[in-house]
Amino acid sequence: MKKLVVIISAASILMFSSCTPKNEGGMSEKAKKNLETSQAISKTFETKDFSKLGDYIADNCVDHAGENGDIVGLANMKAEFEKMTTMFSEMKSEPIRELADDEYVMSWMRFTGKFSQDMMGKKAGESFTSESMEVSKFKDGKTIEHWTMMEPKELMKMMGGETTTTPPPMEEKPAKDSTSK
Repeated sequence: MKKLVVIISAASILMFSSCTPKNEGGMSEKAKKNLETSQAISKTFETKDFSKLGDYIADNCVDHAGENGDIVGLANMKAEFEKMTTMFSEMKSEPIRELADDEYVMSWMRFTGKFSQDMMGKKAGESFTSESMEVSKFKDGKTIEHWTMMEPKELMKMMGGETTTTPPPMEEKPAKDSTSK
């Protein structure tokens, strides 16, 4: 009797599991293409080959993560990328988590490398590791906007600042009632 119950149970499980629709990743082809494009842009920093950036980035793209503000246009972005490769060597990027849809790719990234020159409180040859959120907006298969968000402690760590102390708590002030006169 036990054998019969086990056989019927196993057959039922197989039958019900074969009827369950399979999730094929839930990502559209457009979202997959956007993710591949985002990953290809990240890899250009490792190879230092920016010749194909036009395949990935729109001519009128805006990078909101520029060192001195927005970087507008493919040519200016390429120049900025080339400048960065003179400041850092042995650059590697590793996605920690990536999300993509038909319009945006969001990547939590880990970057490693070495400083090529003395800067940000570091000496040439010193290693760095940093993490950031990279958000790219896509249109027609190319990046049209880009943002980078980095925690202040990550910026301080990269620049050699103190990261072990906790800032003092903010002073709590009672909220003002804007309706009273």
